[in-house]
Amino acid sequence: MRTYGRTQDVLTGKKTWVTVTTDPNGFQDMVMLTTLAQCLKLNLGESPFWADWGIPAYTSIVTQIHPDLYMALMQQRFAPYFMTLMLQKMDDVTDEAGRPAPYYAITIITNYGSTLETVVPI
Repeated sequence: MRTYGRTQDVLTGKKTWVTVTTDPNGFQDMVMLTTLAQCLKLNLGESPFWADWGIPAYTSIVTQIHPDLYMALMQQRFAPYFMTLMLQKMDDVTDEAGRPAPYYAITIITNYGSTLETVVPI
């Protein structure tokens, strides 16, 4: 299995596409992690092939309402590919103007036992 992800050089800002494939042991965790990241960046209805994938990010930013339903759908779609996948809404997070902002904590335990944790703005 393979997918593509884009990385950015911290010093130059240059963006490059990289191919992510199944590892030599047959685990597809990094492929699915990259796909999850791409889906979280995808706006709902943006893809002509997968219109029901993604989250309504623009609406969430304008209304400052968390896209809980769509995050739950993402969790259901990707949970079978990991030992543990948790997408949790973070309360009491504000933007620069002091308004509530939609942030989520993502915790993943891969099939080979590594724990990955991050906080992402939606």
